[in-house]
Amino acid sequence: MHSPADDRYLATLRDRFGLQQFRPHQREVIEHVADGRDALLVMPTGGGKSLCYQLPGLLRGPTLVVSPLIALMEDQHHKLTQVGLRCDRIHSGRQRGDSQYALRRWLDGELDFLLVAPERLRISGFVPRLMQRPPKLIAIDEAHCISLWGHDFRPEYRLLGDRLPELRVGGDCPVVALTATATIRVQQDIVDQLKLGACKRFIRGFARENLALELVEANPGERPELALKTLRDPARRPAIAYCLSRQTVEDVARAWQKEFRVACYHAGMEAEDRARVQDQFTRGQAEVVVATLAFGMGIDKADIRTVVHLGMPGSVESYYQEVGRAGRDGLPSLGLGLFSYADLKLHQSFFERAYPPLSNLTMVHGAVPAAGVAREELLRVSPLGLEAAEACVGKLWGLGAVVVDAEDVLRPGPAKQWQLEYERQRTHREGQCDTLFDLSRAAGCRMEALVSYFGDHTHKGRCGLCDRCNPGAARLRTLRAANPLERRQMLKIVEVLPASRSVSLGKVHRDAFSMALERKAFDRLIDGMERAGVVDTTYESFDKEGQTIRYRSGRLAMPMGRLPLDWVDTVEVEEARVPVKAGKAAKPKRRGAGQPTEPVNQALLGELKAWRKARAQLDGVPAFVVMSDATLTELARVRPTSRDMLAAIHGIGPKNLAKYGAELLAELTKG
Repeated sequence: MHSPADDRYLATLRDRFGLQQFRPHQREVIEHVADGRDALLVMPTGGGKSLCYQLPGLLRGPTLVVSPLIALMEDQHHKLTQVGLRCDRIHSGRQRGDSQYALRRWLDGELDFLLVAPERLRISGFVPRLMQRPPKLIAIDEAHCISLWGHDFRPEYRLLGDRLPELRVGGDCPVVALTATATIRVQQDIVDQLKLGACKRFIRGFARENLALELVEANPGERPELALKTLRDPARRPAIAYCLSRQTVEDVARAWQKEFRVACYHAGMEAEDRARVQDQFTRGQAEVVVATLAFGMGIDKADIRTVVHLGMPGSVESYYQEVGRAGRDGLPSLGLGLFSYADLKLHQSFFERAYPPLSNLTMVHGAVPAAGVAREELLRVSPLGLEAAEACVGKLWGLGAVVVDAEDVLRPGPAKQWQLEYERQRTHREGQCDTLFDLSRAAGCRMEALVSYFGDHTHKGRCGLCDRCNPGAARLRTLRAANPLERRQMLKIVEVLPASRSVSLGKVHRDAFSMALERKAFDRLIDGMERAGVVDTTYESFDKEGQTIRYRSGRLAMPMGRLPLDWVDTVEVEEARVPVKAGKAAKPKRRGAGQPTEPVNQALLGELKAWRKARAQLDGVPAFVVMSDATLTELARVRPTSRDMLAAIHGIGPKNLAKYGAELLAELTKG
């Protein structure tokens, strides 16, 4: 029971937000923050995180909200103003005059909430101006972006820890850091970077009691038809189907358009087209959206019945955030994941581009003299080549191993242990996708594994819904008792497999069966034995000629003499699916930096570099953080004239397209 004095929380909820009651876990966080105490809140998307800073903000006074995404800021601004709260925002997507007006409104006491992008806090004079009306609460949204160990690290967030003391002058300004996905390691890094000390951590609400998870191994070509078997049921719609590439999005949407009302969404589309798709989906005019991972942020749709992954995301955090968009209304919903080892190899190639070998970083760092060197000159003479050297500079800057001044000159940075830090980061990043793959293959409850991964100790026990807990309800996975031949084969596996150490399962397959048993059939037996607790498996790797080779290893879960006499009766084997014949998808036509077709327009390249320098100064970041030299060179070579052409340029991803697309097209098409 709450005392009458505490009724102000419920009264504010009803009077200002039009809501009748708190969601689970909200009130304890709101009371803690309203009392002036720092907090870290890790709560899944759809759990009501935003209210945990908005309501205390109304009670305490003017609230500063730091947010990394323009789309999220615009969504929060829309929602707050809709309920009559005074809110404005400052970010690079707005005209300078509009941002200046927002700051004046803050200083004149006309705002309850001011949303700002983190890079604004780096601009000279911005924080002192802001402090003419000090905030009474600071909310750091998407706080995982500050952590090098997180799945979406943003260098500009790393500097928040240096700015917070200036924003908290006087001591009466608590900080609440909020995120939907943070492992235990990321949680600690957030607290350390923001200097929140022994703040209370609220890790809440990760168990989704209405969401059934089903993960099925399937080759890329058969995934669209397998997903379609589920989505043909009207009860499984509305739905989102996530793909790993824009080309797959377009191919799948075309294949499904005769079945139901389908729309596609990816970063190569014009902004108004993407907004139209979001609106169609929200209003129910599109039943299924086939999308890249860019879709979903800010989507206010509670009745999504199914989220399909036509390929494995890059981390457990990404998977949980995306699948968690299903069933926010509390009604039964499904998360269907279709994956294979091919996804792991694809993510490995992404990783190797994003995280160069330490030896490359050491080479570039050694070429930076104490007196400094122009970044362009260093890149020009580097034996690594422009793109590889530029990637190394970005990593070195993020680690503090180099600093970059306003004239784009590099000098050695203050960090002394950066090599060790980078190796830790690299190993952690490489393991993120491995962890999701291992979770997808592991025995045991799917939801329980996810809850444990995020360190939520408020819920224990199996979910009773997933394909591990309730295999009879699975849509695509059919388990059956092993037949006599399979029983004999499993007995042979047990004879070969040791309990004392893990061995390569490929070798076990060759030694025990040679050509007498297909590898896929062997793997199904191993999977069944793992589900029954007879064997334990894991994925390991080794380097060969510069490539990472991964393999599955296994061992008996206990010595053979301790296995129950009837263990073979407890093993259920997955029924082999009839392969789906897939048509050949068209190869995406993407023009990369290594495929020149026209000479570089040097005058245009100079103009693009001038634009980048001005944008970097405005954002308070080094020029290469805005856009790489390799990407600018390709822009000056191709000279794209549309958003589609711009999206096809190597180095223009969804974030750059959304943030700088309009400005770049203006530069590329002027005069």
